Amino acid sequence: NSIKTSLNFILILTTQNFTTFNNPRKFASYCGIAPFERSSGRKKGTPKISHLANKHLKSILDLGARSALVHNAEIREYYERKLTEGKTKRCIINAIRNKLVYRMFAVIKNKTNYIEKIAA
Repeated sequence: NSIKTSLNFILILTTQNFTTFNNPRKFASYCGIAPFERSSGRKKGTPKISHLANKHLKSILDLGARSALVHNAEIREYYERKLTEGKTKRCIINAIRNKLVYRMFAVIKNKTNYIEKIAA
């Protein structure tokens, strides 16, 4: 529980109580987890993430993604589905980190608690 408290504290300090970042895409870019297309003229490359990032936040989000993979059935099902589609494990973990960021911003924006979907 102290890890969760320290994570909340770090996120609130970094975002200055979610006032410096007004959308999850900007925050994901700051953390180095937002993929950007690399293309030149007619040549289209694979999406890459920036190496100019807040590595501390990126590592915290990585731990959160790996924990969600173990403890959250929805995330685990998403991971398995993407593996069968042929995505790499690193790519899927990065997508899970992005999912966590978007969920976090949705909870803050709506001023509600996170409600986990229960499978029917």
